[in-house]
Amino acid sequence: MNHLVAPSILAADFANLQRDIELINNSEADLIHVDVMDGMFVPNISLGLPVVKAVYKHAKKPLDVHLMIVQPERYLKDFKEAGAASITVHYEACPNLHRTVQVIKELGCKACVAINPHTTVALLEDIILDLDMVLIMSVNPGFGGQKFIDNTYKKLADIKALKRRYNPELLIEVDGGVDETNIVKLSDAGANVFVAGNAVFASADPTATIASLKHPGILSRS
Repeated sequence: MNHLVAPSILAADFANLQRDIELINNSEADLIHVDVMDGMFVPNISLGLPVVKAVYKHAKKPLDVHLMIVQPERYLKDFKEAGAASITVHYEACPNLHRTVQVIKELGCKACVAINPHTTVALLEDIILDLDMVLIMSVNPGFGGQKFIDNTYKKLADIKALKRRYNPELLIEVDGGVDETNIVKLSDAGANVFVAGNAVFASADPTATIASLKHPGILSRS
């Protein structure tokens, strides 16, 4: 598997966030996934700009910033300046999605669009050429630790077909319920960027879990 692993710090210990960022730095992770929630687009409030800035000071991996907020276009420049390498906005939150994607790219960040479990992949067909990555939510956004939605596999196959047709360099990210038991099947369905929160930080050895996600099946046979 040629894929990226992005531990989500939503599941980290916020009282020891620097420690957990350094753990990711010293692991085989490729990205640090940062979930930003406003209590309006999703029923939860999480990290804001000051915390993202603090994370960036210690991070040695690129910040994959996922904006689960209403009117994300208001804050794109702020999150770029806070340290975001990629910015994800939700299809459902952006009435002027093309314009928002263009602003993200003009800021020098990778542009990603996320879709919720109820949103059909076909709605991305007219924007996919402009994207660096699509994020398929495999749980309803807002909280960590939710049960994986099996229809995700069909959606991954659908976005993989659009990728093949329009944008072969597109990254396909999946977020929610990703762990060592399903990462290979998700990869086979088309995903190549994996967000993992509880699977990493609730494990007895987060560094080893990240390595297992990076090399699924190999470590367990050694």
